[in-house]
Amino acid sequence: MNLYGRSWTRRELEARVGRMEQIGGVRRFKSTEGKEADVEQIQVRTGAGLCYYVTPSKGLDISLAEYQGAAISWQSPNGDVHPSYYNEAGTGWLRSASGGLLMTCGLMQVGSPNEDEGEQLGVHGRLHHTPAQQVSAVSEWSEDELDMTVSGVVDETSIFGGKLRLSRQICSRLGVNEIIIRDEVRNMGFQRCPHMILYHFNFGFPLLSEETQILFKDTKMEARDADLPLDDIAEWQAPDASYSERVYYHVPQSKPEVEIINPNFPVHSGTAPVHVSLNWSGETLPKLVQWKMPGAGEHALGVEPSNCWVGGRKNEREQGTLVYLEPGETVKYELKLTIR
Repeated sequence: MNLYGRSWTRRELEARVGRMEQIGGVRRFKSTEGKEADVEQIQVRTGAGLCYYVTPSKGLDISLAEYQGAAISWQSPNGDVHPSYYNEAGTGWLRSASGGLLMTCGLMQVGSPNEDEGEQLGVHGRLHHTPAQQVSAVSEWSEDELDMTVSGVVDETSIFGGKLRLSRQICSRLGVNEIIIRDEVRNMGFQRCPHMILYHFNFGFPLLSEETQILFKDTKMEARDADLPLDDIAEWQAPDASYSERVYYHVPQSKPEVEIINPNFPVHSGTAPVHVSLNWSGETLPKLVQWKMPGAGEHALGVEPSNCWVGGRKNEREQGTLVYLEPGETVKYELKLTIR
């Protein structure tokens, strides 16, 4: 493996440490106080500067993510709230959403609250507030490479209703500043089931500064609200308490990619250029939502690959764009975040 500017074998590294976690690895723990009490997290350190926290208590989503000791993610004012505080009615999701690098929205509802076929649906569905099961966090050697994998399953089910299962793997490798997310959603029921999913990546300060550029590669774009400007989507700005959120819809025309570039990201030796890129499969995630919110406190950029827009399930049904999974059908998603 490549680490600290040179190539190493497994035995060369093992000779230099008492335990490999001295360099990087996985570690499980629980919070102990306030609304975060009993929330489990799994810390993943690549040894090359990337550190992030997977939260089994909240759908195996990813909370804080750091590079070289500085945050690249945006954390919500709620913190990593225990899912028992979740209120799914209306906009209650906003009171317990954690922010972090990734909040997964779905599996049967994404976007605005609505009533669809007699069912009341809150913001962004239930997945982010559903604890995972069959959770595993392992480090395994493959010759001279150490792979770290967090995995588990999350079920969204109801009697006489939909029955979807998300099987998730989050993978990183020692010495590599990369996160690979591999998801599979299966309809475990015997009726076709609506399926909506949106990967709500949240980037924040200090990755986001007035110098930061955001590049959307080869997309067709329009604003969700007709009166929004279209000429500032690639720029960031200082916090503005009067700023109102802006939402833009992108349709990638080729291989989907978003790149965030900060020419003066803080590192231990001062500052250095940092590039964060997000890639995903456009076959199953053909849409991209951009949430621009450089407000005060709520100072975040949302980059959100999806199979739907954010008008809610009723709107998708009325537009004839609602995705369904047939009984026993599966769909696979893969996303990759890279820092260089």
